Amino acid sequence: MKSNNSFSVTLHLLLHLEKAGTLLTSEQMSAFTDSNPAFIRKILAGLRENNIVCSIKGHHGGWKLCRPINSITLYEIYAALGSPSLFAIGNRNDNPACLIEKGVNRAMDGTLLAAETLILDRFKALTLQDISDEFIGYFDREGKAPW
Repeated sequence: MKSNNSFSVTLHLLLHLEKAGTLLTSEQMSAFTDSNPAFIRKILAGLRENNIVCSIKGHHGGWKLCRPINSITLYEIYAALGSPSLFAIGNRNDNPACLIEKGVNRAMDGTLLAAETLILDRFKALTLQDISDEFIGYFDREGKAPW
């Protein structure tokens, strides 16, 4: 089963935007993630609607962050992407009258809800700054930039 990596790609792009310190085009950002520029624009459109990124049109246009990275939570980004499914597993509903299927579904529902709550609470507590702090020290010590 193929996983949805749009959340990871988005975090990657936002940190490149922050580190670039200048406007970046979707073509430039597509090179960071080996993605199609149209895919990048689609992702960024939802973030623009939620005041995470801003865009400037025209010949010298591009994308930039609207706010400092210490004020942008992973949860805001996740919600701006449409709250994609966190899990590839789910319930089977082929025979709703089956007591075993009902029991399995109840156990799965409770377990998945508890796991989702933990993940979303963590997303609410983490900012882009937290991610940046994790890797920027390494690159500073090594004398190399990640972009």
